[in-house]
Amino acid sequence: MTATAKIDVKDRDLLAALRQVFGSILGLEDIKALLVPGRLPMKQMVMPMLITDPDRLDGIDPLAPAFPMNAAKVVSKLSRKPVGGTIVVVMRPCEIRAFIELVKLKQGRLEEMVILGIDCLGAFRNADYLRLVGGDGSLSSLDFCRSALTGKTKTDEGIDIAPACRACEYPVAEGADVVIGLLGVDVDDHLLLQSQSEKGSNLLSRLDLPSAPTEKNREQVIADLVARRSAYRDEMFSATGQAVQDLERLTTYLAGCVNCYNCRVACPVCYCKECVFVTDVFNHEPIQYLQWAQRKGLIKMPTDTVFYHITRLAHMSTACGGCGQCSNACPNDIPVMELFRTVAQSTQQAFEYTAGRSVDEKPPLSEFRENEFNEVVGIR
Repeated sequence: MTATAKIDVKDRDLLAALRQVFGSILGLEDIKALLVPGRLPMKQMVMPMLITDPDRLDGIDPLAPAFPMNAAKVVSKLSRKPVGGTIVVVMRPCEIRAFIELVKLKQGRLEEMVILGIDCLGAFRNADYLRLVGGDGSLSSLDFCRSALTGKTKTDEGIDIAPACRACEYPVAEGADVVIGLLGVDVDDHLLLQSQSEKGSNLLSRLDLPSAPTEKNREQVIADLVARRSAYRDEMFSATGQAVQDLERLTTYLAGCVNCYNCRVACPVCYCKECVFVTDVFNHEPIQYLQWAQRKGLIKMPTDTVFYHITRLAHMSTACGGCGQCSNACPNDIPVMELFRTVAQSTQQAFEYTAGRSVDEKPPLSEFRENEFNEVVGIR
């Protein structure tokens, strides 16, 4: 049963309103902790913070257009084993989808977790965010939030949100237990809370919040945003497909790769404890490099860069939710996200699968289907 409520906003301070309701949540007897983006006191960067004391909520900022890591990796660590109580986690839609994939891969549990998903207006790349944020980071977040709700995400300096966010067609957290609604809502007056599960309805029923008004424009505002982002996404797919349509062009596309493996580390659904690329399989002997160079006349160093990305595409494209952390982590600004999303669109479509859509939907290749790809194997 869907339940709705609202968080009253005073003096146009959305963060103060969120702090108040989060404090109420932490005051519930069975709630052990709250995981929420918060501003580091020594720097303006925003990172996930695990909070148990309601008096330590001053620095929270889930509205910040900053996305230095996908919190699904953190929630995976928090949820692997029982902790004897409930942890409430505040996540972006792409983080929730990544966590759902990790649950299906036995890397996390939904038990003891209540997920609050906040409407996502997008985030800047790490370097762009640190350049843009002012001395008062919360003010910067509130300014961005109000601007983005009017459809403007590009700053006066001409810096826009990350390409992954511009191409994201999931601004609303469909997999959350409770959605914190911003889109189509008069945020200077209130924020919308809407449950999407029994756990969510149970949480809202204990918070003693006023009823939410009917948000007449919300569905249309969301539809318009999804349409704009989908158009950008489709243009991105077309351009990227052209850029990597053969091995020579793919090699050019990935020419800046230095095998740092940052994209693998940042990827929320790349969970192997030991990666083949950091084993002795790819720890070549010096003579091997010389033999390759002698055979071809020259070789690019480091080697195996294209093979590395093709391997990751084969392993991860069906689970890719397009969060963009791979591009965010690349030291040489390779558009890794664009490549992975373009390939993921094809592989997920082939399996009639959408990453993170449902915990009940089994990942591709995890079960045998007798009537799958008959047109490929020649069976009618």
